Amino acid sequence: MPESPSSDQSSTAALVLATTPGAELTCGDGTLLRRLTDQLATLPVRAVHVVARAPAGGDSWSPSLADDLRSVADTAKTASGPVLIVAGDLVAHTGALAVLLRHPARSTAALVALDPTAPGPLRPAVRVEGGHVVSAGSSFHRVEGGNGTFRGAIQVGVADLGGLAAVATELAEFVETGRLGPVGGSEVGDLLLVGLVRSGTRVRAAAVGELHADRVVNQGSADLALQRLAEVDERAARLAAAVKTDDGVFATYGVSTWSRHLVKLAALIGLTPNAVTGFSVGLAFLAAVWFSAGSRGAQIAGALLLLGSFVLDCVDGQLARYTMSFSPLGAWLDATFDRVKEYVVYVGLAVGYAGASMDSSRGGVWLLAVAAFILQMLRHMIDFSYGGAVADAGSWARPPTSILVPEDIPARSGRDGNAIVRLSGRLERDGLTRRLKKVIVLPIGERMLLIAVTAAFFNAYVTFAALLVWGGAAALYSLTGRIARSLA
Repeated sequence: MPESPSSDQSSTAALVLATTPGAELTCGDGTLLRRLTDQLATLPVRAVHVVARAPAGGDSWSPSLADDLRSVADTAKTASGPVLIVAGDLVAHTGALAVLLRHPARSTAALVALDPTAPGPLRPAVRVEGGHVVSAGSSFHRVEGGNGTFRGAIQVGVADLGGLAAVATELAEFVETGRLGPVGGSEVGDLLLVGLVRSGTRVRAAAVGELHADRVVNQGSADLALQRLAEVDERAARLAAAVKTDDGVFATYGVSTWSRHLVKLAALIGLTPNAVTGFSVGLAFLAAVWFSAGSRGAQIAGALLLLGSFVLDCVDGQLARYTMSFSPLGAWLDATFDRVKEYVVYVGLAVGYAGASMDSSRGGVWLLAVAAFILQMLRHMIDFSYGGAVADAGSWARPPTSILVPEDIPARSGRDGNAIVRLSGRLERDGLTRRLKKVIVLPIGERMLLIAVTAAFFNAYVTFAALLVWGGAAALYSLTGRIARSLA
């Protein structure tokens, strides 16, 4: 039976299933199994346990698929941290495994490829919606509307270990009694993913992007998979994956088209994402100081500093994804200081405008500043409360489904829901209207650009008036959409 994992909860315990002949295929001076365990040693994995078919092939041996599943259940019952279940015949870039293992949430996730590659015996189909796997396949389970393939590795978070143990135990019983048909011995991960998804577990889709992760069956396929790895510049692929391609319009087209050069420079000189966040905050405070001077030249300087602060705000997240140096503290700092930077700029603008003239009527700018502040606080409250409600509803939004049902549960179609939801779905399918929707909600990039342009060419009164008009329309649009989706 598997050894009890360490009590260290900061990293993952790996269970490598070297139960197929592919694990013993050659790779350089060793085997694919040895290559995989060496890769795991460079990642946040505190212990690696190998399960093999032969008694002397690993740390423990398992004579059948049902025993493999019971080994998983036993590991889940004794683990004190996340558990990784990975096929021993997996040939993958280390960066692809890092996408799964270095995520700060340490939550349940599956390694998937979101590409048109046809599903096969070692890459079953999955359907991904909203960044999560909502349907998974095996030789017994069929997926409707699949848009990706599973690539043989699952990390299960601490909160879901009890569910993993129950799913693995149930699957072992079904396999022994033949209720799943002639499932193969290589399908442990496939079946576990199906069981977790159908039990209602939220499974994040850890997409490999331009990197590769393939399971192999013979030396020819192993050599081909290794060749594919060598053909990819892993650093360049990681950098491309670090830059979001579907962010706000200004962030996507005005910053992310060139910010990768700053990311490479920051990584080269050893800056951490938190350090970049600190520089971004510093530029925002300097922008507020210049805005408080009130002169035209100072307004232009403040606008440029504010745009520089936003660029670094994009770079810190890109750097974190590129270097895989995520942390809960970093995510909290980034979200918190986004608000702090914006509000301190409000203060600087109001001070500069009110102090630029002895005219007492200029003091009214503070009413606009406070109104803009309150409106933005309400918008954030709407967004975060809705996000929390969606997360809380995740366990019942898709009711559990029996593992014994071979058919997939079809995804909701654009015909479902009310008129507003259907209209939103149609707009989302068109690239132009999808980008227009992103602009309407006035995300942080558009807000920073709006503040910078109106402050540089007009004054703080115009800035706050624009924020109130556009921000009010954005709040109404978001609130209407959230109510409609909730009712649907």
